Amino acid sequence: MEFRRSLGATMSAMIRKRFVIAAVATLAIAITGLGLGAGTAYARSDAAAFEATLSTKDRKAFNAYLTAKTFHDADKDAFWAKVSTKRKKRRAKIRKGALVTERDYVTAFPPEFEGPELSKALASKWKAWQTRDADKGPARKRSTLPGVKDFLRNAKRYYGFLPERIPEREFKRRYAAEALRLGLSQEQVVRVYALETGGNGTADMQAGIHPISKKGRPISSALGYAQLLNANSTSELAKHGNNFLKRLERMRDQADNEARRARLDRKITSLRKMVRKAKSIPFNWGRHRKFARTGPGLGIHALNLDGDIGPWLQVIKLKGIKELAERKGRDDLDSTELELMNLAGPSTGLEMMSAIGLSMPTVNFFARRGYERNSVVRGRTSTELLAELKKRMDYNERNSGAKEFVQVFKELNAKQKRAQR
Repeated sequence: MEFRRSLGATMSAMIRKRFVIAAVATLAIAITGLGLGAGTAYARSDAAAFEATLSTKDRKAFNAYLTAKTFHDADKDAFWAKVSTKRKKRRAKIRKGALVTERDYVTAFPPEFEGPELSKALASKWKAWQTRDADKGPARKRSTLPGVKDFLRNAKRYYGFLPERIPEREFKRRYAAEALRLGLSQEQVVRVYALETGGNGTADMQAGIHPISKKGRPISSALGYAQLLNANSTSELAKHGNNFLKRLERMRDQADNEARRARLDRKITSLRKMVRKAKSIPFNWGRHRKFARTGPGLGIHALNLDGDIGPWLQVIKLKGIKELAERKGRDDLDSTELELMNLAGPSTGLEMMSAIGLSMPTVNFFARRGYERNSVVRGRTSTELLAELKKRMDYNERNSGAKEFVQVFKELNAKQKRAQR
């Protein structure tokens, strides 16, 4: 009997193996004919033309890689579809106050590619082929996200707004003063800054652009010390814009020179237009994200660069995170937990810090693109991500921008103590 079971298992394994080999061979033919691979439908002329340039040996290696990569990408697509389905159902349960269990999460990480890799030389040829210039064939256009120049151009076009740029240390001083006014601590603000900007960030730093050398290209709309997204700017302005206007009006009335009053008057006029526009959009994150990609939405994002409004806008975003945590019973939020909520989104961050969420892979809490592009997030559970955030904060606090921020806070705290005597 034992021999029969063993023989049966062996035969089944052989049948499965032959089936897979046949499927791979069939798919290889389809790939060669249709030019499919690497998760993308390549045009027949593209993949076929590239293969025509290869030797028989390299063509065989390329087809083997492309076939394996196609299966792998199909597995990844299926994995992320499962993540998305579970997330949607889980959020519905959370909204209803229903109990969430481990079954509501994906407990694995994305599948890793196990197929044959291209040799270094062949991989280089394939990459060069895909990005070849117009003389050699159609190049794939590299998508470019809007940058600071786009924010400024649209701010001027739609609102007549030109942000008032101030020295970096003064921006930090105003940022720190606003943080203390709203009840945020030096540790919370400086360590979020250290993580988000590497400890050397500038008021106009955008994700993907080095704050000092200015080299790189935007990888998201995240801007400033707290790296607000363009949709964040719209949301915060819709909530707090009227208060910002009142503060600017008080500052104008108290200005000690005509030039400053004139600048504030122009700023108030532009901000009033922005507030009106932001409030005209339904208060919904999806709608704010969509609007933020338009010209008027990009223009609002330029507020982060202004010496008066930028610190208010970013600090009040952090304050909102802290208030949400307090409403949910987390009144002891430390800087790492604050940053997790800033990084993942306030509600998602709280879910990650729940008893069950802490042990779950981060795939459950981030969109696929964000997960795959963020090395801090990839391959970690929520607990491991918190540990990594703390580690990076500790390291980045040693950089000059973070040290300057600490000094600014100390000066303000000392000034407050003298005023209380």
